[in-house]
Amino acid sequence: MATLCKPAVSVPQYVITMEDTLALARSLHADHPQLPLALRLIQNTGVAKRHIVQPIEETLRHPGFEDRNMLYEAEAKARVPEVIERALDHAGLRPADIDMIVYVSCTGFMMPSLTAWLINTMGFPGHARQLPIAQLGCAAGGAAINRAHDFCRSYPGANVLIVACEFCSLCYQPTDLGVGSLLSNGLFGDAVAAAVVRGEGGTGIALERNGSHLVPDTTDWIAYSVRATGFHFLLDKRVPTTMEPLAPALRTMADQHGWDATGLDFYIIHAGGPRILDDLSHFLEVPPEAFRFSRGTLTEYGNIASAVVLDAVRRLFDEGGVADGARGIIAGFGPGITAEMALGRWTTTGASADTVMTGGQVAGRQERDGEPAPVTEPVR
Repeated sequence: MATLCKPAVSVPQYVITMEDTLALARSLHADHPQLPLALRLIQNTGVAKRHIVQPIEETLRHPGFEDRNMLYEAEAKARVPEVIERALDHAGLRPADIDMIVYVSCTGFMMPSLTAWLINTMGFPGHARQLPIAQLGCAAGGAAINRAHDFCRSYPGANVLIVACEFCSLCYQPTDLGVGSLLSNGLFGDAVAAAVVRGEGGTGIALERNGSHLVPDTTDWIAYSVRATGFHFLLDKRVPTTMEPLAPALRTMADQHGWDATGLDFYIIHAGGPRILDDLSHFLEVPPEAFRFSRGTLTEYGNIASAVVLDAVRRLFDEGGVADGARGIIAGFGPGITAEMALGRWTTTGASADTVMTGGQVAGRQERDGEPAPVTEPVR
């Protein structure tokens, strides 16, 4: 049984609070005719703070797509390895034990993918499969878990490393003044997350079933317009209404597995915004508290795109997990509009990750997952 082990999560050291965001919106867009609406929408996100890879003064400048993408690559190489080391520690594995690396990101572009760089620099085997996923947006975190599950079913005993690297602040476009863009400027944050899906053993979520669902005729509701200045995020105001058609998709997958989606023990849901969580809670008929891990991510980090589901799983671990055999669902939502869904049970078949020392582990590590840590300054 493939098991999703405890993720490792890191956020950059620069912080922007809700109050900072509102003050910036008022000063930068004082004459915007829809500023009161934008301010109200930003306040309603419930995002207390976000972490970004540059000081806000640099984030607000736009040096050009080329410079931004160079910064994306430099920051990824500076921040990802340490997070991977912790994820391997949690799973009790070494780089040599990994058979596939799934790398998901929608906020920068590299070819070869960062997976090739990781294999060359971190000791992963040269035969490890590489699966970069770049165009599923926020749904890619769920897709990564599902593709890892598929691989482990095809190759029993294999281990898969998942990496999500999202620097949403590098997609800020100062000339995009639609209400949707202004809302996005107050919603998205930066983060790096990694987790291992073990083909055998491990403590975490034993994956049992996965599926996908696309809501028809919504392909332009969440999208990028790729221009000379980079990625311009397009967000339709109808996006929150998609929970009504997506809730039945979650119910159907659970029904096919003999489970009731309303009565599960844990829920790991993409925190696209408070309306997403509120509506899904309503249509699935589960209490709002069931989505507390996702709400924690949204409040403390904002929408961190594909990394959300991994951070929410990390919070489940940090709460102490659940009883052996407890049933749960994982769901990521993104462009398409696409849902990537998985069902699994909590298992403690493996040794506690905290007691396992591997070649990549640093004894006496003081940093807790999810807290910002200083990194080597990348070459700019």
